[in-house]
Amino acid sequence: MSAVAKIGQAAREAGVSIDTIRFYEKQGLLKSFGRTQGGFRLFGEQEIEELKFIQKAQELGFSLAEVRELLLLQRDGMEACEHVRDLLEQKIAQVRSKVEELRKLEVSLKRALRQCERNLDESAREHECCPVLEKLGRKGA
Repeated sequence: MSAVAKIGQAAREAGVSIDTIRFYEKQGLLKSFGRTQGGFRLFGEQEIEELKFIQKAQELGFSLAEVRELLLLQRDGMEACEHVRDLLEQKIAQVRSKVEELRKLEVSLKRALRQCERNLDESAREHECCPVLEKLGRKGA
């Protein structure tokens, strides 16, 4: 990697799009190294590493606000393991909650599918409307 890269090269090296870099700049997560005489943004090795850091943190499910907090901790070089551990524990709790919601959704979808299959198996009986659609259309259902 060169010591200084234009936005396109920085995007390739960090594995993000140019629009993503611009978005991160607007959100205050990233600052460019400077600009060329022609006005092109320049990024140094530190900024490209920060781009990679942001991407990895987002892959772990951290929000932009949480990423901002993690960046501040990293930039300040503070002893932050305890704080980061707390953030990770909160993130795990959120994931567990989402998993439980998805399990409930799966049960509901399976129930609706069984209802559809029963309805289709009753070929002798004519149905004016799909029972699942009827249920969805009822108020308070």
